[in-house]
Amino acid sequence: MHLPGRADVTSALGRLAYRRRSHRIQRLAGKASAANAIKLEPGIETGTPLADSEDAAALVEEAGERDHAATPFVADPQVAAFFDVDNTLIQGASIILLARGLAKHKFFNLSDLLGLAWTQAKFRISGEENKDDVEAGKAKALAFVEGRTVAELTELSEEVVDTSMLDRVWPGTRALVQMHLDAGQQVWLVTATPVMLARVIATRLGLSGALGTVAEEIDGVYTGRLKGDILHGPGKAHAIATLADAEGFDLTKCYAYSDSFNDMPMLTMVGNPVAINPDSKLRKYASENGWDVKDFRTVRKAAKKAMPGVLAVGGLAGAGAAVRASRSGSGSGSRGKGNS
Repeated sequence: MHLPGRADVTSALGRLAYRRRSHRIQRLAGKASAANAIKLEPGIETGTPLADSEDAAALVEEAGERDHAATPFVADPQVAAFFDVDNTLIQGASIILLARGLAKHKFFNLSDLLGLAWTQAKFRISGEENKDDVEAGKAKALAFVEGRTVAELTELSEEVVDTSMLDRVWPGTRALVQMHLDAGQQVWLVTATPVMLARVIATRLGLSGALGTVAEEIDGVYTGRLKGDILHGPGKAHAIATLADAEGFDLTKCYAYSDSFNDMPMLTMVGNPVAINPDSKLRKYASENGWDVKDFRTVRKAAKKAMPGVLAVGGLAGAGAAVRASRSGSGSGSRGKGNS
């Protein structure tokens, strides 16, 4: 029998302390996100909705992996739908797309962008977040925005969404969103993405609001600190619970959509969890527990296991291309939009 050594015990205690600290910080992140929730007013200018609700239902039903038909949603003020963003609503990582926009405007250099892309690639391949990667990425991101104005980064977020994100929205997920909206239900984004970026996405898609990571700002200038922490895992659940209390949602009637097993706290707190384009762990859990599974990816099933790695390599290539393009364009005037 192998007895654990001092290093084993120290490592285990370190992981336990990190998890406890992480849950405590995520509670703070969830509260900060809910306190800074951005609810959009009805009638605000949005993108074009799907033309036909029957087309939306057909898209959703076609992607179902269980025998559940796309049942029309019923108007109920106690019902809301909560959508993750990355790979659930939008193909790829929104933070990478934002980073490419920041690089284009000289916020940071090639090595910074490639490092961020590699961290995202590791997460997509392994399905697990590394605490050191998370902390390092957070520190760099905050350093990039420190001293920048809210207006400046909001304008940049609008540019990134309009030029690089809207064409990456999964049509099937957009159809689900529209079905909830057509039923008069609120639809919220719940994401680790900065709330300023989430707000723009929500506005363009005509959603009810956004919960995201909140950066501290004073007099319209970012301080380089977060309110709470990056919103993910348990933090999303805390944010939703706080929002539900404020809006009068009955979580047993609500819906949550995600692609990642890391969003289990959010998925398990509602009465109607749905796995969209799920990773292997989430697909397995959803299948074993009778959850709806919707896969809107068009690749063949035989290639799906390799897809996260392929997308990751593509993201790295795109990251490098974005910085090289910004370098070649500097000092030579406008050369068009380029690839984004």
